[in-house]
Amino acid sequence: MENLFKMKRRFVIIGSNSFSGSTLIDLLQQDEGNEVVGISRSKEKDRLFLAYKGGLQFHQMNLNTDLDKMLQLFDKYEPHYIVNFASQSEVAPSWEYPEQWYQTNCMSIVRLSNELKDRKYLKGYVHISTPEVYGSCPKVTESAPLNPSTPYAASRAAADMFLLCLARNFDFPLTIIRSTNVYGAHQQLWKIIPRTVIYLKQGRKIELHGGGDQIRSFIHIRDVTRGILKAIELGKAGSIYHLSPQNGCSIKWIVQRVCELMGYDFDRATVSFGKRAGQDACYIIDSSKARTELGWHPQIPLDEGLKEVIQWVGENWEGISTAPLEYIHKAY
Repeated sequence: MENLFKMKRRFVIIGSNSFSGSTLIDLLQQDEGNEVVGISRSKEKDRLFLAYKGGLQFHQMNLNTDLDKMLQLFDKYEPHYIVNFASQSEVAPSWEYPEQWYQTNCMSIVRLSNELKDRKYLKGYVHISTPEVYGSCPKVTESAPLNPSTPYAASRAAADMFLLCLARNFDFPLTIIRSTNVYGAHQQLWKIIPRTVIYLKQGRKIELHGGGDQIRSFIHIRDVTRGILKAIELGKAGSIYHLSPQNGCSIKWIVQRVCELMGYDFDRATVSFGKRAGQDACYIIDSSKARTELGWHPQIPLDEGLKEVIQWVGENWEGISTAPLEYIHKAY
């Protein structure tokens, strides 16, 4: 391992167009010792929604339909590390199209990882999972039983279990990362924090499902990507690492804090709706393992991160105000 880090480290980021994937690429590109290739099913996004500055070797490939092409690229490039962010990530529509969520979040991962287990050049495969595999979770550790509440979460749990089987039986160099609710500049506009900022600027009511009482743990995306890199460099093969703050807060509190920072009245700006199907009450996970084994801890205070998002929306209002503000479903 020591010799490896004295040479160029070759990374492939699957899901490079994603908020989290593009932010990890930005971090990796800051080190001239890293070579990075990005893969996503859609063409490279507009710079407004990509955290990295450019200069990426990008390939448009779909994990569901282009696996053979992807493997040919891997065998030519021989990456040391593959980090996979690719998933169907929205919860509500997973009830309408559960087979599509299983295809992308489970079956494509099974096919990919079963091939990768025989690639000797691979030093690490990092799978980006989710705490939703636990269901409602008040401060769980990595050893907590999986108890998913939605098709989205169940599809992710199924993939995680298969990957762990590979790690146990074939010494597959797996690391699983489960982080809580990420946020920051360049995030998808329908996520709660950027959507709140946008709706306030547009004078639209912010809908709080279940009154916004659900407890979540918001963590800045740059803290998460630092944790992923530390897991690559210092983590133990076959391990799961949680990345999260120590405590959570309600969705209602987050929206109220954004209202305060922007000078809006919370009661006038919001409206309550009923709960969504399978909506878990609480996501708080214990990140002691990452703090102890990796020396990781969050560095960006919540208020600082919220102000960054507010500033990003304001500085890019012309492009953001005309962009779609709702999730647009694409099959596979």
